[in-house]
Amino acid sequence: MAAKFETGVNELESRVGGVTVHAKVHSLSAWFVLALRLMMGFAFAYSGFTKLVAAEPFGAGGYLANVAAANGNPLAPVFAWMGATPWFVEFASVAVPWGELLIGLGLLVGLMTRLAAFFGALMMLMFYFGNWEVAHGVINGDFAYMLVFLSVAAFAGGRILGLDRYVENYDLGGETLVERYPALAYVLG
Repeated sequence: MAAKFETGVNELESRVGGVTVHAKVHSLSAWFVLALRLMMGFAFAYSGFTKLVAAEPFGAGGYLANVAAANGNPLAPVFAWMGATPWFVEFASVAVPWGELLIGLGLLVGLMTRLAAFFGALMMLMFYFGNWEVAHGVINGDFAYMLVFLSVAAFAGGRILGLDRYVENYDLGGETLVERYPALAYVLG
């Protein structure tokens, strides 16, 4: 006899600025959220790993100093400052590959998914402005990936075959970890 799962109601509702949206979602939606989480997790883990094991050490200086100056970027002065500031170049040269690897691993195993997705979205926002190109409109791949990260966070992608589900429900003497420390809901899920 097959096991019966209680799935609850597949409905979404949100109210922002006096506007309420309500929708019913397909029962397969969880699989698509999982696929997005794993896709972005693999892409970022792979990108970070290849930067860390490359024969030449990864350096962010050339990108930061040169990328924004030639493409009409509204943040060109910020990127120029970042590229001309030695401590920031050193920081970015370490933060980018390690950040990509840790974000990717977090998404792959579904641990601290919202935190990983937030930093993934932040990186994609920086890449969006760094790779500024509006000849075909303001939406490009970097912007789309940013929205994928935000969607994974919003739909609590770490609870779908991920470790966040178990961490959130860890029993601490009659209450769950998230009940005792509600702020963890912002990084888990």
